[in-house]
Amino acid sequence: MTLKQRSFYFLFTFLLTCATFAQDFEALQYRTIGPSRGGRVTTVTGTSMLPGTFYFGASGAGVWKTDDYGTSWNNVSDGFFKTPSIGAIEIAANDPNIVYVGTGSDGIRSNIIEGKGMYKSIDAGKTWEHIGLENVGQIGAVEIDPTNSNIVWVAAIGNAFKSNEERGIFKTTDGGKTWDKVLFVSEETGFADLELLPGNPNVVYAAAWKARRTPWTIDSGGKNSEGGIYKSVNGGKDWEKLEEGLPEGLIGKIDLAVSQVDSRILYAVIEAPTEDRGLYKSIDQGKSFTHVSDDIRLVNRPFYYTNIELDPTNPDIVYSNANPLIKSTDGGKTWKRMSVPHGDNHDIWLNPNNPDLLIQCNDGGANISHNGGKTWSTQYNQPTAEIYQVAVDDQYPYWVYGAQQDNTTIAIPSMAPKASSPANGSVMISVGGCETGPVIPMPGNHYIVYNNCKGRFSVYSKKTGQSREYSIGASNIYGHNPKDLKYRFQRVAPIHVSPYDPEVVYMGSQFLHKTSNGGKNWEIISPDLTANEPDKQVISGNPITRDITGEEYYSTLYSIRESKISKGLIWTGSNDGIISVTNDGGKTWSNVTPKKLPKGGRVESIEPSQYDPAKAYIAVDRHLLGDTTPYLYKTDDYGKSWELISTDSNGIPSDYTTRVLREDSVREGLLYAGTEFGMFVSFDDGGTWKEFQQNLPVTPITDITLFRGDLVLSTMGRGFWILDKVTTLQDESITQLGDTPVLFKPDNTYRYQTPWGGGDFPEYPSTSVIIDYYLPSDIKDGVSLQIMDAQGKEVATIVSDSTKLKSTTEKIEDMSLSMTFVYMDEKLETKKGLNRFEWNLEQKGAWAKNESRRYKNGPMVLPGKYNAKLTVGDKSFEKSFEVLMDPKLEDDGVSLADMKAQQALQFKVIDLLSEARMLQDKVEDKIKELEKNKASEATLKQYKDALKQLKNDEGAYPEVVMVAQISYLYYILSSADKQPGQEEKDSYQELLTQFNQLKQGLSF
Repeated sequence: MTLKQRSFYFLFTFLLTCATFAQDFEALQYRTIGPSRGGRVTTVTGTSMLPGTFYFGASGAGVWKTDDYGTSWNNVSDGFFKTPSIGAIEIAANDPNIVYVGTGSDGIRSNIIEGKGMYKSIDAGKTWEHIGLENVGQIGAVEIDPTNSNIVWVAAIGNAFKSNEERGIFKTTDGGKTWDKVLFVSEETGFADLELLPGNPNVVYAAAWKARRTPWTIDSGGKNSEGGIYKSVNGGKDWEKLEEGLPEGLIGKIDLAVSQVDSRILYAVIEAPTEDRGLYKSIDQGKSFTHVSDDIRLVNRPFYYTNIELDPTNPDIVYSNANPLIKSTDGGKTWKRMSVPHGDNHDIWLNPNNPDLLIQCNDGGANISHNGGKTWSTQYNQPTAEIYQVAVDDQYPYWVYGAQQDNTTIAIPSMAPKASSPANGSVMISVGGCETGPVIPMPGNHYIVYNNCKGRFSVYSKKTGQSREYSIGASNIYGHNPKDLKYRFQRVAPIHVSPYDPEVVYMGSQFLHKTSNGGKNWEIISPDLTANEPDKQVISGNPITRDITGEEYYSTLYSIRESKISKGLIWTGSNDGIISVTNDGGKTWSNVTPKKLPKGGRVESIEPSQYDPAKAYIAVDRHLLGDTTPYLYKTDDYGKSWELISTDSNGIPSDYTTRVLREDSVREGLLYAGTEFGMFVSFDDGGTWKEFQQNLPVTPITDITLFRGDLVLSTMGRGFWILDKVTTLQDESITQLGDTPVLFKPDNTYRYQTPWGGGDFPEYPSTSVIIDYYLPSDIKDGVSLQIMDAQGKEVATIVSDSTKLKSTTEKIEDMSLSMTFVYMDEKLETKKGLNRFEWNLEQKGAWAKNESRRYKNGPMVLPGKYNAKLTVGDKSFEKSFEVLMDPKLEDDGVSLADMKAQQALQFKVIDLLSEARMLQDKVEDKIKELEKNKASEATLKQYKDALKQLKNDEGAYPEVVMVAQISYLYYILSSADKQPGQEEKDSYQELLTQFNQLKQGLSF
């Protein structure tokens, strides 16, 4: 390319980018489909002043609030918080409107999300203000001075993946305007907890913790000088380290609890070597401690749990949140297990006025008890699931699949099944495998589902409910030193189904494995495709607590993709940063890792291009190495060279770790990227990126798939989301919008019968054709949209304002019953920019006296070709689209000819119903007129007798007569797609005869 060509290309790209990026995508809204089952909650709190009010903070879903004891939960942080990861929530003791939140969960798993400091609300969570400490990383505790809510303390653990100075104990005396770091140990040691002394908030206890996570291990604890308990008696000016009776050697994570009724009593649960671990108690405000219990359950996976709390009325009643939740009534000497809705426990809060009223949280959500933990509120009203991947099947409508962390695999319908009406509106099934996934339905046979559970491959049958395990190596790899393993499988080991044969499945350890018969036999088709550095193959969990769950197995494959346009062209990426490719189905391999890519990152996704076999995209995540830079690359020469397409200045913020990149299936160069904090889109093959967040909550986007025109997402904290019909983005016009209105071509739409009604969650829409259009300016006089069939006959006209509707209605009111169906819909927006309207396929229904119901509830249009016509002022624009038949109908014995016969009868019934209603209205008006003129009963009789035949009597269970019978006939004729029954045909003829006889007997 010459310099002149390069300059022109740059100018063209710049102008294209400016035109595109000037557009607002707010019209394109995502919808959530769940699941409703809760995910990991790390902190909870309540207030004695409002006993029904509680808050919880999730690991990836933000802050949620209930005012009705957990009957319903609502997110209160969306739109305000920069991160969904919550570490601590506190409510002011004397004012429940004042709430402080510290972000960044303290359970530092490998998928932990970075904190972004402190937030404050002065209106009980309606609005929030960011009040600093943005770089302190994960926050373990927040405490508010009970005498002054402007005095707040924060225990900052620090960055979980690298050393940083912004860790320690922080204090503000002005409500967060300024902060002082009042205690600091080192750049590697932060603080997991702090407590204020009841009655004297100048006395403060703080628990130091040296902790760091890498991709291959979790380090929790260190030398005694690097951890332990500190105390200040003068509001943080001076500190002493408490030592008498406490462990003298290695020391790890610590959590503290001070009695509210006896300030002498201080408890500490401490991670330490075997003889020193467990619960310590002081009865002299920390001068000395006694080792009360070394029960292993107190320090089960301490980096992840470690939380104790006291009954606010009795210092001998102690709760320990770990796995499991245990309770002591004798000051920690003995313990009994408590039953909770889910395992893996993190926090508990008890009402000071009534300790039997409490809230507790775990990896399944938050749950409230009124009776001290005997029974609990549900966790199935918290859509906070952490999902690792997303896949779809080929049903109609399609279902969405994924694995929910801390729970099961799940499949959820993308639209509501017609027959479903569960209590909370959510439909969900488990499909084998376990919490890690992935889970992938077999193409062409959704009854078979491939899945992985922590490295173990299995095949699930929906028909039998059985999961047949065909794990590679057929051995349990938990607890092993990875250097000793034959096959190293990450707990989210990737599986990929070949686009050429649904029984050919690939799975990754350090090798690429292949089966051609659904897992019964496996072969290795590669050498070790990882960096496999020996110093990374170590036992995880140092220096105190061994922790080997597969989460830290390093040097394993993390992503696999076979090209859809070149069989045998397979790309792999490892979790230690190696990209490999084969062009011959695995016979020969090349290491094609980008030379400028910093080593060691996790290759989260690989995307072979669907347009050019030499082209591919990768998304690499290095945040576990302390590097949050987004790394998106593309190659167009099979990996020989790579281009970074996520630079400092092309649209994605420099600390938005990249999770996934996918290529559009229709438009080349249209890319979608999911990052740690949201979605982005590029129209120029990664040259520039535009935020594509719209109404999505801030949460990591873990995976993306495009199917039947929809953009389907999984998230690490908010379940699945769908953006219906991204057809507009695939249109070249989207990057060339100017001074002329644009009607985008609607996508072909399947015609489904969907249930009536529905709530806000899950967001299951009724069938509709999505019509996007662009207006160069606000249109005061309104716009109109006409839908016409293939013959040019108008099906419906939608207008944007009532003035136009009124003039149109007056114009057509005297026409026959086959008149044009015109209605107003405020969702037909007239604002400047991109707009979206969802046409419900509805045709003209029957006349009704109530104008708001008149001509509504008509039958959906039949499958076929249609045109949309947008009129803006004196200009009109047309685009064609198809309404497609539900493929399930043919399997069910219903043909298009049946539906045409059904609809012909429907319109006959509609016409009859309209005439009957009009006649009833006319008779009622005639009776009123005669009664007003004091006509005789003899004169009134024929009209009153006619009305009795037309209209049901008032009261309970009246005899159903003509108008209601016709309406009922329309109902049973329209309840499903079918061939009309003979009884319905006969009923119509009978009702038509009765009506004509009645009408002929009346004179007006």
